[in-house]
Amino acid sequence: MEFRDLKRQYIRLKSDIDTSLAEVISSAHFISGAQVKALEEQLASYVGVKHCISCGNGTDAISIALTAYEVGIGDAVFVPDFTFFSSGECPATCGATPVFVDVCRDTYNMDAAALEREIKKVIAEGILTPKAVVAVDLFGLPANYDAIIPICEKYNLLLLEDGAQGFGGSLHGKRACAFGDISTTSFFPAKPLGCYGDGGAIFTNDDGIAALCRSIAVHGKDMAHPDSPNAKYNNVRLGMNSRLDTLQAAVLMPKFEAFKGYELDYVNKAAMLYTEQLKDVRRLALPIVPDGYYSSWAQYTVQLPDGADRREMQAFLKGCGIPTMIYYIKPMHKQTAFAGTRSAAADCPNTERLCETVLCLPIHPYLEEDEIFFVANKIKEFLK
Repeated sequence: MEFRDLKRQYIRLKSDIDTSLAEVISSAHFISGAQVKALEEQLASYVGVKHCISCGNGTDAISIALTAYEVGIGDAVFVPDFTFFSSGECPATCGATPVFVDVCRDTYNMDAAALEREIKKVIAEGILTPKAVVAVDLFGLPANYDAIIPICEKYNLLLLEDGAQGFGGSLHGKRACAFGDISTTSFFPAKPLGCYGDGGAIFTNDDGIAALCRSIAVHGKDMAHPDSPNAKYNNVRLGMNSRLDTLQAAVLMPKFEAFKGYELDYVNKAAMLYTEQLKDVRRLALPIVPDGYYSSWAQYTVQLPDGADRREMQAFLKGCGIPTMIYYIKPMHKQTAFAGTRSAAADCPNTERLCETVLCLPIHPYLEEDEIFFVANKIKEFLK
């Protein structure tokens, strides 16, 4: 059993993927080929925004977005404490100070009440300028934008939606990566929509910001005159080298069709079956999808009951041929990189509790019903 079975997916899509890759290889347009532009147009249309700017990976996407909005030294950027490192790393590498915010124990996403408390605390300290919120759509579920957007408007904060895990999810019918002033995603292979290497994208409705992001992603190239003979060598700002190569775009195009056509439906059915099989397991906290939300199920994450030995449970399941993962084993504010900084002074009890109790089970669109029954029965066997 695979944790996220890319081999089964490839078998299903082999003909389309191989044909798509062969077209790129035959054309020899490996950088900025036609497939990149076509994919960007399809992704923007799907999300419901004007612009999609592809780039090298999801981390670069966040950094480019923050750079475009001039987030830097002296700025406070509010980030959930329970998430992958890049959500806090990118503001820090831009010179800003990540301020870590506790999450809700049931959804794993940023707690809006905790967000406002941290904003008020930073204002009262008078040292940093509140500048932006990085709202992460964790494990496939969009963040609580009904509450977060009004807070950002109240304090005039940039909202950056980190949809690396949430692509394909939605809230009130509006798709993930459409909620932020600017939004980002990742195409890392294990993500809901993944390529066969690194890849990422930025989404925005702002024409100027879109052009700026494209410029930053290609060494600060002059995007005001992109078709002029000298544009490639006319660098009007400092940027980076972060392009989605054509081969990865070629992989993503048939995978995107499957993603829209049936994968989201299949992975939701798998999650529902897990929940049905595990709902009566005493004190095992299962993931929820609140009313109005739709998850793309990047992970199916449970919380173990008090007294359960997580390492022992993982070893037991591994012995049964069941892979598991822990996302995340350490709060962001306790990462060594932030030791001794303002960022380390976070009060996030929910995050600390989750880091001690969460366990992620195998989930993907190609998971069979009998495999889900098997995993659920082994969990019951261990916990009984």
